[in-house]
Amino acid sequence: MRVVVMIKGAGADEDKIAPTQEMLAQMGAYNEELVKAGIMLDGQGLQPTAKGARVVFRGGETSVVDGPFTESKEIVAGYWIWQVSSLEEAVEWARKCPSDPSMGLEEVLEIRPIFEVEDFGAEYTPEQREKDERLAEQIRAQQGS
Repeated sequence: MRVVVMIKGAGADEDKIAPTQEMLAQMGAYNEELVKAGIMLDGQGLQPTAKGARVVFRGGETSVVDGPFTESKEIVAGYWIWQVSSLEEAVEWARKCPSDPSMGLEEVLEIRPIFEVEDFGAEYTPEQREKDERLAEQIRAQQGS
């Protein structure tokens, strides 16, 4: 199964979680373990919410809110996509993630399974599958892979 592991923190603490050289080295070593084990498919850190925006859909209206989102209880600071055999395996790998207790912050890794085609059952028609496969081919062609 594939899972997304989201790295979360409080919006008010965002300016306190800029990565240090030591943290980058620890995360690099952790990522290397994930790759060697065949777990990690992708992963990225996200820039501060001050550089982002939210598009909000409410009651048929669409609005855009520019960052920062310091009032947010949770912000996503980064993510991984992992290939694991079970949620339990993902939890075990997440437990090994480096964390700096000296910062005094609560950091959360949220693990969520990714929908696979089989999860949609009969709702996922052959026509929709064909459209999605064409899109996937187009994306690969655009990326040169």
